[in-house]
Amino acid sequence: MTLRAFLRDGDIDLRESLVSPTSELNVTAVESDRPSLVRAVSRRQLVALSMNDVIGSGVYLLPAAAALLLGTASILGVIVAGLAVALLVLCFAEAASYFDQPGGAYLYTREAFGSFVGFETGWMTSLARVASIASLSNGFALAAGYLWPSAATGITRSLIITALIAILTWVNVRGVKHGARTAVGLLLAKTLPLVIFVIVGIFFVDWTVVTTMDAPPAGALGEAALLLLFAYAGFENTAAAAGEYNNPQRDVPFALLSMITLVTLLYTGVQVVALGTLPGVALSISPVAESAAVFLGAFGALLMTLGAMISIGGNVGNTVLVGPRYLFALARDGYGPSALARIHPRYNTPAVAIVTLSAVSLVLALSGSFVQLAMLSIIARMATYIGTAAALPILRRRFGPQPNAFRLPGGMTIPVLALILSAMLLASAKWQNLVAGAIALAIGALIYRFRRTPDSGNGPMERVSG
Repeated sequence: MTLRAFLRDGDIDLRESLVSPTSELNVTAVESDRPSLVRAVSRRQLVALSMNDVIGSGVYLLPAAAALLLGTASILGVIVAGLAVALLVLCFAEAASYFDQPGGAYLYTREAFGSFVGFETGWMTSLARVASIASLSNGFALAAGYLWPSAATGITRSLIITALIAILTWVNVRGVKHGARTAVGLLLAKTLPLVIFVIVGIFFVDWTVVTTMDAPPAGALGEAALLLLFAYAGFENTAAAAGEYNNPQRDVPFALLSMITLVTLLYTGVQVVALGTLPGVALSISPVAESAAVFLGAFGALLMTLGAMISIGGNVGNTVLVGPRYLFALARDGYGPSALARIHPRYNTPAVAIVTLSAVSLVLALSGSFVQLAMLSIIARMATYIGTAAALPILRRRFGPQPNAFRLPGGMTIPVLALILSAMLLASAKWQNLVAGAIALAIGALIYRFRRTPDSGNGPMERVSG
């Protein structure tokens, strides 16, 4: 199926994608002696999950950082970055259309390059998910400190972090449907302030400022590219829980394409309003909140602050949902304790993997030791980006033409461009990130060497019509 046909087949409607009720399930797990994952996440909910992974607290700081590096050209920079990331998104969309099992990039690289490369990809991604939950939950407590100063320190901080992770863990243990519904609610709550910001603020924009395109300093282009491209990061996790989506081979590509379109429009709108309403936006420490205060008063600043908190909470919720699916997929293939591959008999979720990931993340969050682990995030993302783009030609040959597959136009053009983009991002990493990545990969190689034999009872989930 071509890109044009795929887009024509689905109606990209944000309102419908986010607020419609879950569709009736038409896919269920085969009854067996063991509990199985159930397909309970609809296309609409998957769009919300994908957007929830990308839109975080960074959008509230992006206008100042981008304006500082690019000036008035930052608007064009946001748009170009969205188009560049779309190259990677398209690679993930086609790769996802070949599989209906959990694991995302781990699964794609394993099938293309063998178990060792696949394991290293899954291992790095799992570490990054742990660091993400720990750092985001700390960020949530810090954001709460703007409204309640004691929330950012001492026992109150610890209680807030613990409560956030515990609540989201329980929601996701109870069922992937509950986790998906929570993601929809959090996305609505986090995007509403930004939509209000754009719709109201557009009438207060000084267009003489916005339409003046000064050439940015040449030395700032590399740093700006890294900043803007990573503002769109997170989409790579959308397919991680594919074993619990109603129709992942069609819905994951649709969700990814919807996400990059809608997020690019939202980010562009936020940049235009902030740049056009707040003089000296480049030097602001809270550009969106300060800009909102210009045309919405104190209420606007408060609304944006609450939006930032909810954005962080939404990112944590999504990571608690998708992160354990990497552990589950790895354990099912023999990498790690077999308990991580168990499915809860009542809730039909990988409950042990969910609780394990959350517990480790909580310890790191409370101790502050996640900072060192967070250095892996760039390398982990590069592993998924490079691995998936490189795997795509192999997957095409292996699976051949399929009626339901999402096939990119242009042959090798998009995968090659995606590889070049990934190489540029990797080249911009600091040496500390590279050393941390090398150490993690070495540890992963040892784990792979002493892996256990996979439990055949946890093989691929069958699908039957209900």
